[in-house]
Amino acid sequence: MKEKHISVLLEESITSLNIKEDSTIVDCTLGYGGHSSKILAEVKKGFLFAFDQDSEAIRHSTDRLSKIGTNFTIIKSNFVHLKERLNELGVEKVDGVLFDLGVSSPQLDDKERGFSYHEYARHDMRMDQSQKQIAYEVVNNYSKEDLARIFLKYGEDKFSNNIAKKIVEYREHKKIETTLELVEIIKTAVPMKFRIDKHPARQIFQAIRIEVNKELDVIEPALEQATSMLNIGGRVAVITFHSLEDRLVKNYFKELTKIDDKVRGLPNIPEEYLPDFKLVVNKAIEPSVEELENNPRARSAKLRVIERIK
Repeated sequence: MKEKHISVLLEESITSLNIKEDSTIVDCTLGYGGHSSKILAEVKKGFLFAFDQDSEAIRHSTDRLSKIGTNFTIIKSNFVHLKERLNELGVEKVDGVLFDLGVSSPQLDDKERGFSYHEYARHDMRMDQSQKQIAYEVVNNYSKEDLARIFLKYGEDKFSNNIAKKIVEYREHKKIETTLELVEIIKTAVPMKFRIDKHPARQIFQAIRIEVNKELDVIEPALEQATSMLNIGGRVAVITFHSLEDRLVKNYFKELTKIDDKVRGLPNIPEEYLPDFKLVVNKAIEPSVEELENNPRARSAKLRVIERIK
């Protein structure tokens, strides 16, 4: 299964980090080691720190990275604890940080994890399998109002209210035990004409996954920590997979790189009023046609990069 995983925007993200032989790089989303393998091969005199919550991914990637070098440390933690965990290891500054947000292909393809709306499984969706809350609790215990709220907020689904209503009605007779059981309920809440272009459960499963893992809650705090730890010339690169993630990253980077309104438009802006960061690319980098042909799951990916300049 792990061999099927194709790292999205691999070359673009590694190039964007501007890695040197002696760089200290942090991969906040180790997964099955695609990006980390490339990074470790580049930092022959430097060091790689990699974060992940998934024990299976860590086991696989430890073996994979060990075949490349020994100058790495894997930290089992959510990347929201980036600064704390690195400080514990005596690391105060780094030269690059990579975030590859979303779910990895092996997680999607592992039927037992419950991420896929195409496969039969009990509701789970945890990225960290040691955490207590699973998708089952969200689907079966959340009120109609709370379900509608997360479906709209995290799934941006126009049928959020109706889907929430159908789920609660179904629960009056029995618990919703499996992924495919939920898919059938969702189908009853969505008009047939809206099922043609995309699967009616896609946005709902995304919303439940985000709620279970609190994915959006950790992005901005982690970006704040990552950018604060950058050396001058250091970069943060972020790969997102849906508009909610991308909007958070785009707005945060925009805030860091804006010029103070008091001096905007002046022919010579004093150094102290210039921002500490610059955008490496003004527009998000997207997968090439060739990559999309080889990996359709990359279709919604976007890469944004920021650099500390002072």
